[in-house]
Amino acid sequence: MSDIELLKTKFEYHQDWPKKGILFCDVLPVLRDPITFEILITNFMSHIFTQTLPRLAQEGRDSRINYVVGLDARGFLIGPVIAQRLGAGFVPVRKHGKLPGECVQATFAKEYGEDVFEMQKGAIPAGANVLIVDDLIATGGSASAAGQLVQQQQANTVEYLFIVSIPFLGGAKKLDAPEYHLVEMD
Repeated sequence: MSDIELLKTKFEYHQDWPKKGILFCDVLPVLRDPITFEILITNFMSHIFTQTLPRLAQEGRDSRINYVVGLDARGFLIGPVIAQRLGAGFVPVRKHGKLPGECVQATFAKEYGEDVFEMQKGAIPAGANVLIVDDLIATGGSASAAGQLVQQQQANTVEYLFIVSIPFLGGAKKLDAPEYHLVEMD
């Protein structure tokens, strides 16, 4: 069994959650098992070191990742681990009203409603290279909003990382940088 197949065996699915008609893919069981959690992180790190950083160098750009941005809430669980392994800072993107101090905002539509994301103003210095991390990309609304927040900080999103992608929903088309995912779902 491949690493990716093993990860997929840990996913749990919830019909009609958070609203009727949605089949929710829950990746949290991966984190309950230290072996599959390490497989998840190792796969992301391998991609970053063999694809992302060489691509930046080939493009003549600074090939360091300065910050990892994790989306509320599952991006908070994998983002800090990736940041720590890269020697980078971690910056959370939270739903409106959850962060203290002055924040920048971006509104987005999700497959089951509209929401506002925030990031503390000045959390990322201008010109920094940023990876954006979340568990899943569907319609791309929340990831795109996170990218807008990075742009408002005058920083550079170099890539978006997801555990799961649902390509037929076209979310990657909304992103301002390349996207990488481990698992595709129909």
